[in-house]
Amino acid sequence: CSPLPSLWLSPGEDVGCPGGSPAGPGRGRLGAAGREAAAYGLPDPAGEARGGLAPGEDFGGPTDINGAHFDPEVFLTKLRKECSLAQLMDCETDMVKQIRSLDSDMQTLVYENYNKFISATDTIRKMKNDFKKMEDEMDCLAANMAVITEFSARISSTLQDQHEQITKLSGVHTLLRKLQFLFELPARLTKCVELEAYGQAVRYYSKARSILHQYQHMPSFQGIQDDCQKIMANLAQKLREKFRDGGSGAKDLAECVELLLQLDEPAEELCDEFLSHARCRLEAELETLETELGQPGGAPITDILEFIDRGCNIFVSNMCLVIASYQELFVSREDKVQDITRMAQDKLVAFVNCLMETYFSLVERRIQLEKGVGDNSLLVRALDRFHRRLQALAKLLPASNVAAEGTEIVVRATKERIRQYLLALQNFYQDCLTDVRQSLAAPRLAGKESPNLAELLGNMSASVLNQIKSVLAYVHLFTAKDITFSNKPYFKGEFCSQGVREGLIVGFIKSICQTARQFCETTGDKGGSTPPTLLLLLSRLCLDYETSTISYILTLTDEQFLVQDHTPITPVTSLCAEARETAQRLLNHYVKVQGLIISQMLRKSVETRDWVNTIEPRNVRAVMKRVVEDTTSIDVQVGLLYEEGIRKAQSSDSSKRTFSVYSSSRQQSRYAPSYTPSAPLDTNLLSNIQKLFSERIDIFSPVEFNKVSVLTGIIKISLKTFLECVRLRTFGRYGLQQIQVDCYYLQLYLWRFVCDENLVHFLLDEIVGSTAHRCLDPVPMEQSVIEVICERG
Repeated sequence: CSPLPSLWLSPGEDVGCPGGSPAGPGRGRLGAAGREAAAYGLPDPAGEARGGLAPGEDFGGPTDINGAHFDPEVFLTKLRKECSLAQLMDCETDMVKQIRSLDSDMQTLVYENYNKFISATDTIRKMKNDFKKMEDEMDCLAANMAVITEFSARISSTLQDQHEQITKLSGVHTLLRKLQFLFELPARLTKCVELEAYGQAVRYYSKARSILHQYQHMPSFQGIQDDCQKIMANLAQKLREKFRDGGSGAKDLAECVELLLQLDEPAEELCDEFLSHARCRLEAELETLETELGQPGGAPITDILEFIDRGCNIFVSNMCLVIASYQELFVSREDKVQDITRMAQDKLVAFVNCLMETYFSLVERRIQLEKGVGDNSLLVRALDRFHRRLQALAKLLPASNVAAEGTEIVVRATKERIRQYLLALQNFYQDCLTDVRQSLAAPRLAGKESPNLAELLGNMSASVLNQIKSVLAYVHLFTAKDITFSNKPYFKGEFCSQGVREGLIVGFIKSICQTARQFCETTGDKGGSTPPTLLLLLSRLCLDYETSTISYILTLTDEQFLVQDHTPITPVTSLCAEARETAQRLLNHYVKVQGLIISQMLRKSVETRDWVNTIEPRNVRAVMKRVVEDTTSIDVQVGLLYEEGIRKAQSSDSSKRTFSVYSSSRQQSRYAPSYTPSAPLDTNLLSNIQKLFSERIDIFSPVEFNKVSVLTGIIKISLKTFLECVRLRTFGRYGLQQIQVDCYYLQLYLWRFVCDENLVHFLLDEIVGSTAHRCLDPVPMEQSVIEVICERG
């Protein structure tokens, strides 16, 4: 401990102060502190000492207090020159602080190292004691090992001869045991065959077969080999018989095949026998399933779900067992040969495809027997189970086409179901039409008032829409989340877009339009057997479909079935256009039919009367009253389904207008030549000139969807027919007067039904004018008399 005090610096000792020598104690001690700090990783005190140096001073020069060339005189001289008194005092204070800080750090380092040195000294002292004891023990151990080695050498030299004898005897014993096993092998094999322990017998023979083959040139071993071969041949025969036995289970079959393969039987023959035996059992199960289909044309014995369950749980399950057993025996063996594996795989695929094709035909026949269009939950569940089991079978044998064919069956079943639902909707629609026709015909037969067409239309439309919703609910079961095939890409997109939307809904809407258009294709003067009121009702139904129903149905379908737009689908606008075109054709046909009915009455009334010799008119003919009554009835019917429409402004005296034939000015100019010999002009020429300046009337123009347009079309057809019939007859004086009375009566009532009263006036004027032109004695009746007759009539 004597060196320790010399390392300390007194607090007041001047280090590096002016007046100290370069080799003074301050310099040496400060340099030692810097070296200690560098050795222990502490901050270099020289860095702090340089704080008093002027900027830009060269480190390591005579003014560097820690440099090798430090000169205190130069340092102090520089300080005195450059620094003021206050700076010199600050520099001194800063150096004192640094020296004290270094003293404290050095003291800490010394104490720490001193403690470590003491601890190391104690450890070395203890190690010396421990190593001394260890050396004594190692010396003792070496002596003991030498003694053991000596004893071991003595024992080895003593037992050397006996060890060689024991090894020879052990080898002889092993050989004798093998020979004993070989000599006893025929008896062992015979005993195993008697006890039906065929697996044990094969293991015994497999263990000894190589040895017998190696030493078959020796007579004794040759005899043993011959006996064993006879026994194993007999065993192989029994295994084959058991293999062909129909009562053997799958496990017994697998064991038989495994033993026969171990006996080097031909693998191809075993494959054929295995599949042949499995075919017999599986075909028997298929026959059982076929009996459950019932007689052709009759009802099935079991429902579709029970049939599919039996097929899956019996036939498909056994098929999976056969595939698994076959693959384990012939395909997945550890000692498999590539050629044998390929041969076995091909045979298995052909076997499975053949039997599954028969099974698929039975399933399709059973599915085709499902004719009901109500709740199809049983069919959906049956198809789901069928699809699930086929997926499991396909995983066992990916090389087969079972999965693809099974999927096609499911797809075809759903398509057939869609077709049946479409047919059911079409039949329901036909039944609705039949009910409507009966409702329209029943009051007429009973002489009662006709039913309300608006109610019939509403009931029919609501019934058809509810039936569509019910069918969509039934079909939606095919897309339930728990149905395995519903989320498959090969099913869902095709089923929803092409099946439900296009095949069912769009197909039904088109069938409605097509059925309605067929009513427009009937021939005959009275429009065939189709009631005109039905044409009117169907035209309104198609118009309602065009305005709202089609969009509603397709939107409902798209929302329920999430129809994707990437598949080609019929746009709503196309269907709406087709429905509107159908409604237009129906309404045009209705106008034509009603016009023909009224025209038929007018034609018969003109053709069956002698207009030359008729009596003086006293009343309006009954046919004219019937025309007005029928027109009024048609007006009421059309008004129940269509809006009023737009009329032109009516004149104040529309019901009192007179015709030109009894107008004095026109009468003289138009008809005077027929009974005045000195007529300067041709009446035909005057009539034709007047027509040139009259507005052309299109009799069969398209009808608008309103009541006025419909009645206008019917009246145009009726009056045009009346005009053409008049042109084919010859009239006397009273015939002309009767036509005058009839036309005036029609004018009193028909003008209010048409969009433009001038149209009625013009046609009636033409009728009266044509009658006068074909009259032998054209003397018209006085207007006042005509008015009295019409008011009385």
